[in-house]
Amino acid sequence: MLLGAAVLLSVVVLLGAVVAASVTIGRTPVELIDFAKRRLQGHSSLEFVSLPILDVLRRALAEQDEAELALPFAVAPLPPNPMRAASSPVPHDPRVIRVGIGRAITTIREAARAAVDGSVIEIDAGDYVADVAVWERANLTIRGLGDRVRLIAGGADAEGKAIWVFRSAKATVENIEFVNARVADRNGAGIRLQSGHLIVRRCRFWNGQNGILTSEDPKARLEVEYSEFGYNGDGDGLTHGIYAGAIESFRLTGNYLHHGNVGHLVKSRARHSRIEYNRLTDEIGGRSSYELEFPNGGVAEVVGNIIQQGTGGRNSTIVSYGAEGYRWPRNDLAFVHNTVVNDLRLGGGFLRVWPGAGSVTLRNNLFVGSGKVDPSKGADVAGDREAEWRDLLRPAREDYRLSDAARANWARTMPAPVAPALLPRHEYLHPAGVKALPGPPLYPGALQSGP
Repeated sequence: MLLGAAVLLSVVVLLGAVVAASVTIGRTPVELIDFAKRRLQGHSSLEFVSLPILDVLRRALAEQDEAELALPFAVAPLPPNPMRAASSPVPHDPRVIRVGIGRAITTIREAARAAVDGSVIEIDAGDYVADVAVWERANLTIRGLGDRVRLIAGGADAEGKAIWVFRSAKATVENIEFVNARVADRNGAGIRLQSGHLIVRRCRFWNGQNGILTSEDPKARLEVEYSEFGYNGDGDGLTHGIYAGAIESFRLTGNYLHHGNVGHLVKSRARHSRIEYNRLTDEIGGRSSYELEFPNGGVAEVVGNIIQQGTGGRNSTIVSYGAEGYRWPRNDLAFVHNTVVNDLRLGGGFLRVWPGAGSVTLRNNLFVGSGKVDPSKGADVAGDREAEWRDLLRPAREDYRLSDAARANWARTMPAPVAPALLPRHEYLHPAGVKALPGPPLYPGALQSGP
């Protein structure tokens, strides 16, 4: 009886110590326990005594999290489309392929087979279930007409990879939703880019294992604009909202990514990544690890983004650069005019740059909440500010614009100078877009507009 009480007391004391240490160090309790277990390996006497206690502590801290393998998501009924949007202004252009009920071509799969170089595929509004496709022709434009064109995987996939697979020299996809993308190896995607240059504009990616996933083709390019990604990730930490492999370039502009499921909102191994004017926010119920990660470095320009870690974050670091080693000839990070918010109660890291990076430049960022910035030795840092919650307009409602008092206070101090190529010209406009700034930024952070 006394022995059991002593063990229980020891567990309670250790639990309190782990929580206190996590606040001080800026790592989650589970991360600290896993680190301790790794350090104990090979020390037989210590392992025998300590590992059972650490396992009890880890289960106590992570039991609920590990039981929730998926975030709640349901496909809402598609509302009726009151009118069909206008098709191409050239009704008899042989390059235009129209898809829909009552058309000569009724499925997207047929349209992909019928396409030639330069085809324009126009898809009528509606739900297209299990209508997967591979696109291989050059200079394609694929666009949805009407209020909503929604592709629901329904258990189907193209080549065991995705709802749509691209091997086009160049393709543009507009106004399409990709829902419930899943494959047997748990690495499915709404779109899989195998090769070529893909532009995705005004699309949505819901509840897939990945939203967009690319190959490792060193010549491939991906651009994503004004799109929304939500509830993506298989719960294994290996699947993400967007995962750009070791491609030539990746550009992300004016997008809204939220509610990740254990994986990252955005992960890029590209040679050159430009992440500008996006909202990367985990929000209530989200369970992302990193919100933004560049595991192999490269040239990364992160400008004018709103980045938030929610209370359910699975990694205490919000933005990470170089965690898996640097692979590119140039590994330079510019982190400029971003608003980074940490709601994780136990603190964490706003930005971590791993040793070995080239140049690291931080300018006029706004950091809110409990956390640390670790930009690496020799980083060029100027104009960054730590803000209080009261400096934001309505942070409890995820409105991270500056309050009138903060704007009045900081207007007396000009932001640090920024290279022209990194100076913000726009700011994020919810729910997926940008708006032009009237002039150079006047305040730290991503949001310059007032209430």
